[in-house]
Amino acid sequence: MSTPPARPGKIIAVHVAYESRAAQRGKRPAQPSYFLKAASSVAATGETIERPAGTSLLAFEGEVAIVIGTPARNVTEADAWSHVAGVTASNDFGLYDMKTPDKGSNLRSKSRDGFTPLGPELIPAAEAAPDSLRLRTWVNGEVVQDDGTRAEQLIFTLPRIVADLSQHLTLDAGDVILTGTPAGSSVVVPGDTVEVEVTAASANGEELSSGRLTTTVVEGPGDFDEDLGSIPAVDEALIVDAWGSREAAGLAASDSESDGTSAADGSLGEDLVARLTEAPTAGLSAQLRSRGLNNVVIEGVAPLQPGAKIVGTAKTLRFVPNREDLFKSHGGGYNAQKRAFDSIRPGEVVVIEARGESGSGTLGDILALRAKSLGAAGVVTDGGVRDSAEVAGILPVFATAQHPAVLGRRHVPWESDVAVACGNATVLPGDVIVADDDGAIVIPRDLAEEVVDAALTKEIEDGWVAEQVAAGNPIEGLFPPKGEWKAKFDEWKASR
Repeated sequence: MSTPPARPGKIIAVHVAYESRAAQRGKRPAQPSYFLKAASSVAATGETIERPAGTSLLAFEGEVAIVIGTPARNVTEADAWSHVAGVTASNDFGLYDMKTPDKGSNLRSKSRDGFTPLGPELIPAAEAAPDSLRLRTWVNGEVVQDDGTRAEQLIFTLPRIVADLSQHLTLDAGDVILTGTPAGSSVVVPGDTVEVEVTAASANGEELSSGRLTTTVVEGPGDFDEDLGSIPAVDEALIVDAWGSREAAGLAASDSESDGTSAADGSLGEDLVARLTEAPTAGLSAQLRSRGLNNVVIEGVAPLQPGAKIVGTAKTLRFVPNREDLFKSHGGGYNAQKRAFDSIRPGEVVVIEARGESGSGTLGDILALRAKSLGAAGVVTDGGVRDSAEVAGILPVFATAQHPAVLGRRHVPWESDVAVACGNATVLPGDVIVADDDGAIVIPRDLAEEVVDAALTKEIEDGWVAEQVAAGNPIEGLFPPKGEWKAKFDEWKASR
């Protein structure tokens, strides 16, 4: 294998091309968009990258880099790959402190010297299909990005990107296209080491590799002269964008999330969560039934850890029955299950439709850890759970069974954020989920306030009744209070 060009004629970068990145950011582009990077930003493996003194938001982006082999102008998607010499690993570093002055051009934030490491080796395009590539990124030895280039993992296939660009300009031999980064990009600091590798399976089944592209972050001089031009500037939005989430950035919840009211995105405020936590599912179920809603119980699920309580809004995930060809196309890589768990918002409950099939796990300890790290309230699945002892110690999970087998034995991860049927109950994204030792129920979001207030009021009455029964009084006329007992209860309530 050869090495990538040290000074490409052009470096063209794709803004967003991976489904996982789009899911993480909450925006999915309809068409690809691009920006240019300076050829002088190219660096080789083993070199350092400087984070200028006085800045704090240097972010890595592991990417597959395409190197053009023969000129391409107005080529078709079907023919595009024949114009590619090979692919290699790249790291599209960006200094978010300079994004505001850039106003979208990315010139200063992305084109500093050393900000485009490439290599070390070129995998020949003739030996690697464009949909067979795997991209991994490590920070200090820990895998932080692991994705691929199959059709379901990419919004825009690699040949499509080449063909689209060729409509607008000639791609010359030696030009480089950075094809976007998957979820997992975040901030690095001086002392961190980032490694990126691209691999592919050859026609004879051997693994082809670009080798590890290694870059170490060091502190550089902060030589910005505001008399000459713009200087670094950050705000909260840029901090969240660079780190990937508010939690990763160490920021407190936004005002709408912390003032006790419902947030603009429909999540529950602290006050409502507290009231729903106090209310038992039995009482909430009774109030729903009195309002004509009888099919709101998620049947057959129980807590892995007795005494667990879940309150939150539904983040839905649907599995379909296993079919070998579908699992091959949808079960591996950054599949729907992993995308769902990577896009959890604080306070959400992952509700999994597994058709009551308990013959394999629907999650294990790794996904439970990811859910906890993103602030999930818990998981409800009408399927099994692997690593159940570990999972029970990580976050509240309600399931039908424990099972050691992996997902693919019974299920294909199919889609998320859709209506699902979990335990014979229909659950919509955003529905309120409450679960305790009695089971799990679904509450329509617009009824949550009304239902919980009524349930808590009834709990007060039931508590008083229990005291009277414990004192030896007969149940007739007391449960529920009628006549004389009703008058006594009203008198007691007024005196509180």
